[in-house]
Order: sequence, then C-alpha cells, then structure tokens
Amino acid sequence: MLAVTAAPTGGLAGPRLATESLRGMLLWLTGFACAFVFIEPSPYEFAAILMILLFVMTGLSLRAEIAPLALLLVLMNMGYAIAVVQVSDEQRSVNWVLISLFLAMTAIFYAAMLGTNTRRRIELLLSGYLAAAVIASLVAVAAYFRLLGSASDLFLLYERARGTFNDPNVLGAFLILPALLLFQRMLTRPSPLCSGLMLLIVLAGLFLTFSRGAWAQFAATAVLLMMVTFGSSRSPTERFRIVLVVLGGVLATIVLVTALLSVEQVSALFSERAVLEQDYDVGRFGRFGRYALGAQIALDHPLGIGPMRFYKIFIEDPHNTFLNEFMSGGWLAGLGYLALCTVSLVASTRFLFARTPWQPVYHVVYAAYVGIIGESLIIDIEHWLHYFLILGALWGLTAATRRAVAAAGAEARAPQVLM
Repeated sequence: MLAVTAAPTGGLAGPRLATESLRGMLLWLTGFACAFVFIEPSPYEFAAILMILLFVMTGLSLRAEIAPLALLLVLMNMGYAIAVVQVSDEQRSVNWVLISLFLAMTAIFYAAMLGTNTRRRIELLLSGYLAAAVIASLVAVAAYFRLLGSASDLFLLYERARGTFNDPNVLGAFLILPALLLFQRMLTRPSPLCSGLMLLIVLAGLFLTFSRGAWAQFAATAVLLMMVTFGSSRSPTERFRIVLVVLGGVLATIVLVTALLSVEQVSALFSERAVLEQDYDVGRFGRFGRYALGAQIALDHPLGIGPMRFYKIFIEDPHNTFLNEFMSGGWLAGLGYLALCTVSLVASTRFLFARTPWQPVYHVVYAAYVGIIGESLIIDIEHWLHYFLILGALWGLTAATRRAVAAAGAEARAPQVLM
C-alpha cells in the first residue's frame, strides 16, 4: 500500500494567504447554503456564483485529470440543448436546461479547485455542509413533533419531515453524506462522543423523512464505508476498535428508532412506508411499469422528447435518472450519464487505498457517490445540488490522489536511478 505525505505549504506571501482565507470562507458558506433550497433562487446559487468568480479571478486551473468529467458533462448538456428545441416554447423546459448547465459547471469547479490545497479545501466545504445538515435535521425533528407551533407545517409534507427542502426525499438523500462523515469520525477518532451525538440528530432527521430510498442508501453506504475503513486501517488495534464502534453504533441506532416508533404517529406512518412496493409503484402505469414504457419511447426518439415532458404523458416523472436522461436529452445525454457513472466509479475505486492526507474524506465521498448513483435508479437526481457537489469532489480527490501517488512513485524511484 502506497503512502503519500502532504506537500509543504510554507513560504506563502501575506496577500496569498489572505486570498486563500477568503476562498476558504466562501467554500464553507457554499457548503452551508446547500441545505436552504426552499426558496428560488436559493442562497446556494448566489454563494456558488460568488465563489466561482473569486476562484477564477484569483487563479483556477483545469487539470487534465478532470477532462473526462468536463467532456461527459458537456456532452450531456449538448443532448439537453438539442432536445429542448422541440419544446422551446415552454419556459420550464428551457429553465431546466439552464439549471442543468449551471450545476454541471459547479461540479467541474469543485473538481478543479481541489487541485490545490486539497485537504484544507475539502474539509472546509464539508464542514459547512455538515453544519447545514445538523440545522436541517433539527428543524425537521422540531417541526415533526410540532415544536415550532404554527410554523411546523412549513417544514412538513404529507406528514413527512422535509426540513429546509422542498421534498422529504431530497432531505433524506442530502443527509447521507454528513451522516457518513460523522460515522467515519466515530470509527477513526479516539473520542467519538460529539460526533455520535450529531450523528443521532442527523439520523433522527433522516428517519422522519420516511424516505425508503434514503434509508436503504444510508444502510448500504455505511456498510461500504465501514468495509473500506476497516480494510485501510493500519493495525489490528484500529480494526478491533472499528468493530466495537460499529456494534455500539448499531445498538444506539436501534434504541433511537425504537424511541421514535414509540410515538403513535411515527409508528403508523412507518408501517405504511416500510413496504417494498407502494400502490403507486405497481401496475402498468405504476413507477416500475413506466420504466418499460419509457424505455420504448427512448428507443423511438433518439433525440429525446425534451425536458419536463415525461410527466405529461404518464402523469408522473420517471423516478429513474437513467431513464430521464434518455427522455430529457436523447441518446447523447442517456449514454453520457451511463458513461459518467461508469468512469467515475472505475477511476475513483482505483485509488481507494492509496494513503494520502485526505484519504478518510475520500472514503466518505466515494461511499456517498456509490449510494447516490444507486438511488438514482429509483428517483430523479438531475437537479440535486449535493449530487453535483459529491460528483465534483470525488473527481477532484481522485485527481489529487493520482498526482500524489505518481509523485510518491517518482520519489521512490529517484535513489535507484542515482545508484
């Protein structure tokens, strides 16, 4: 297993340090703004635009390692642009394409900005994200139990907690990354009490969304993260500690869920939601039936039918990102998304066990990406802000790890060449 050390960062001039501090503040603010999307335009959009402009004006390089990400996102957006021509008289469809382009730009930016000062920047970005997740979870829990008075209804939808989001499913998916980050801190740090308390808050918010996809995603990604962390640990003592923390975490989670289910309202809705197939999932025009019908439309329309059109045919959206890509952007966008998922997973898995200063965060982002791609099979994620953040962060960390591994290899070979 290859170990990589951090490069020295001394000797920076005063103005350069001040600029980097300002960049860090905006990274934290942008991560924090991810959770507040119940108004449009959202604070995230303003923060992201300001952050991108600052980085571009003060120096931002697009390295060759992230070229595949940029190319595939460009191809997908070209597919959207071609498909939207046939429905260009519908402003919602045009806006959908413009939003897609903006979010693709944010993913490329996140990948590019991690090319320098990688560890510090990703920690600041995820620190803001984590703070937002804790606040969103507290709001969700307080609203669900009517602790906010008449304002509680603003943060609920169909008796499910949506917090500061427009949809409970999006809140649930948003909380996966910070939950994994806290879970990993418990696995690797000697004093996990604070992380454990925050994790319980986030898990309570996650549970009260009653999002089956988010529940399954957290369970699967937590197991994946535990396996990766266990496999990359340095000693038997660390591995034994990981096992103990996992057992304690499972017990604490069971206690939390049991306590929540003791509330009659929670128990009733849980019994309704904890079923593999709901009424709207089955039947010829149910969620799964629409997959087959949509696949036939995709074969008949190589250019797609245009964004925001599927629900006009089948009353509801596809609830499948892979299918929706073919609908919204034709074969170009559909195949582009398939390629993006495949290339991202293959490239990031290759360096999963390379030791770098940011390896723990790399594991968290990797697990979160695997989970969100899995959930995209049953829900549309094209405009989830945190999906593009995770996608860009994964590519940026992968590129930084690739360069660090290459540099370490060259350093190791240098004495042999001299001899």
